[in-house]
Amino acid sequence: MTHPPHHQPPQGFGPPPQMPPPPVPVGPEFLAVDRRSSVTVDVSGVTLEINGVEAEFDWPEIRRVHYKASPNGKALMVAVVHLDGQFYECVVEAKPRERLREWFAGLAAVLGHYRPMG
Repeated sequence: MTHPPHHQPPQGFGPPPQMPPPPVPVGPEFLAVDRRSSVTVDVSGVTLEINGVEAEFDWPEIRRVHYKASPNGKALMVAVVHLDGQFYECVVEAKPRERLREWFAGLAAVLGHYRPMG
């Protein structure tokens, strides 16, 4: 009784070997959040969220990021100016009010890291 020869697939076929995922870039992050809105600044760019709707902006498409206190001093106002000149705003309430000073310091440091020239 003869057995058929054992067949092995040629080398180089089949699924590619599993490669580990590339490391996620690490850098400083900023987050300001209230009941309805949030502003996130990180290695990828700026994300504004208002009532569950997000707008994400990658650093290459951002011309400038402006921020200031609201007229009553109770909120952080952030505006992203897109390369095409359009701007997008988000207002995040600071409760307690002292949090606004913390946000200003944190936001200035993170923006300075990613956008040292503004």
